[in-house]
Parts: sequence; C-alpha cells; structure tokens
Amino acid sequence: MDSSAVPGIDQVQLERWMDTNGIGQGPITGLTQLAGGTQNIIAKFERSGAPFVLRRPSVTPRAKANEVMAREARVLAALAGTNVPHPRFIAVCHDPDVLGATFYLMEAVDGFNAVTGLPDLHRSSPQIRREMGFAMVDAAAELGSLDHKALGLEDFGKPENYLSRQAGRWMSQLESYTKHEGWPGGEGLGDVNTLADYLSANVPPDFKPGIMHGDYAIGNVMFRNDGPQLAAVIDWELSTIGDPLIDLAWVICTWRDPAWRDLPVLVVEPWEGFPSIDEMIQRYADRSQRDLSHIDWYIVLACFKLGIILEGTYARAFSGAAPKAIGQTLHETSVTLIERAHARLNRTVWQ
Repeated sequence: MDSSAVPGIDQVQLERWMDTNGIGQGPITGLTQLAGGTQNIIAKFERSGAPFVLRRPSVTPRAKANEVMAREARVLAALAGTNVPHPRFIAVCHDPDVLGATFYLMEAVDGFNAVTGLPDLHRSSPQIRREMGFAMVDAAAELGSLDHKALGLEDFGKPENYLSRQAGRWMSQLESYTKHEGWPGGEGLGDVNTLADYLSANVPPDFKPGIMHGDYAIGNVMFRNDGPQLAAVIDWELSTIGDPLIDLAWVICTWRDPAWRDLPVLVVEPWEGFPSIDEMIQRYADRSQRDLSHIDWYIVLACFKLGIILEGTYARAFSGAAPKAIGQTLHETSVTLIERAHARLNRTVWQ
C-alpha cells in the first residue's frame, strides 16, 4: 500500500481512524489528490464501495490552519437539512497524531466547476447558462435566510460592528504586506485610499447578521451535470457570521459584465446567456427579505476587500513564498477589482 500517494495523507493511519469511528470497512482505494497543495490538500478515495473526499491543511500550513479546517467542518455540519446545496459532512478529526493536522471527510459531489469547462449540455444552451447564474443567487439568498443561532452557530463570528470594521481591517492587511521586500506597495493597485474613505463614511446603518460563505464566486460552486442547478457550494474556509449581502456583492464583483473590464481569473466560456449584474441583484431582491438599498456600498467593499486579499499573493511572491506567475496574475486581478470598485462608486462605464 502506498501511503505517500497524496502528501499529508497516510492511508494506514486514515483507515485506523475510520475503523475507530465506524466509517466503512476494508482498504482505502483510489486515493487521488483533487486540488490544493498550497493552502489546502483535497483528496478523494473509496472505501466499502463508497466515495469520500478528505480536506486538510497543506503540509506546510498557514497560521491557524487547523482552526480554519475545524470551522469549515462545523459550518458544513450545521448546514445539514437546509436547502443550501453543500457537500454532506461525514466526520472531523481534531487529533494531529492521525494525519498531522485537523481534517474532515465529506461526501463526494457529483457535478462540475464551470471555470474548468462546461459540459456539452451547458455549453450548447444560453438558457441553461442563464439559469446557472440565477441558481448561484438563489443559493446565496437561501444561505442568508438561515437562522444561524438555531443552527448552533451563535458564536461562529463577531457580527457586532462588522461592517464598520471592514475598511480599517483591510487597509491594515494591505499595510502588512510591506514586510515582503521588493513589493512595490499598495499604490500599484490604484487609489485604494479613496475607496477606504468612502467605505468608512458610508457604512449602511444596520444589517441582520447571518451566515456568510465569505468567498462566494463562480469558482467556488459546483453545478449539476444534468441541468443548471447547483450541486454544492464548496470551500467554506472564510465562512463566518457577518452580513450575507457581502456574498451577493462578492459574486457580483467577480462577475463578467460589458460595463467592466474582464478579470484574468474565473473565466467561463461561453459566457453568452449568463444574467447581467442588474438581473442578478434583482433576482436576489425577489428571493430575500434583506434591504438592498445600499448594494453599491457592498459591491465597492467586495471589490476592495478581494483586491487586497489577492494582492497578498503578489507580495508573498517577492519573498519566494508564492509562485511569481500566479502572483502576477492575481496582481492584475486586484488592479482590475480596484478599477471595478471605482466604476461602481462613480457609476462609470468602462469603454
């Protein structure tokens, strides 16, 4: 048995742990890495004829990686029985003696990621692609409608003053990148200071706290193979209790639209048929009781926040902590997101 087929996963140890917890019987077969390796390791395998997916931090984990993994497992467990499409949670292991880090098992999802390519059914139908966009909005609205306290997630985040903390929080994050020698600084992103000032001065007066996915974009959902519906929302590592309208704004800020310059990432082809930004916002309004009167503020925040987050990879590339090519692509993405923030702020149409 090759226990090194996937970094960070010892099959013998994993089998013993599964035996102890009554999860399947016999040998693990078909252990294959799906993605990750930089931040997380994701692998699939079978046992007793049933498919499993395992998720754990990388073998050189970030700070608090085990805590993040435990939070992912907790939110997936809490979503059981809701109408939010998600991978079914199976079990979590907090004992580092098993695989060296916290990990969890979930159900394998039967579906596809649109960023890696559309099946013939979806590629051939603009109407199906239109419904794919609306399916994403519907899932965000459903997630935002859940009572996090009733689901046992009352202490899962700190929603007090959540919105008013955002501008300062992310400007501090941007400033922290100066520790990477050679990084040219935040000025290379564009005018982030004006955005921060706007966000601080125009915080929506109130919001109803709820579960946020935290990175809700088309690259973090899987669609069903037989239609436009979502098979699952995946990658919950940034989930928290905050303002769910940020999830709507997040998918909007990463959406493709004639009014904006295209991002170099999250590319889906063909795009014809996918709904417009205004149609996505209206769909959410039709499906949610939340107040969308400040949606421009949320979109500016989403562009600003994601741009700063992605710039971190570019900064780390200067100190050898991230690949230079990936860092450059994400820097270009960040610059475009800051442009989009200004465009939304000024309601400017990019030519």
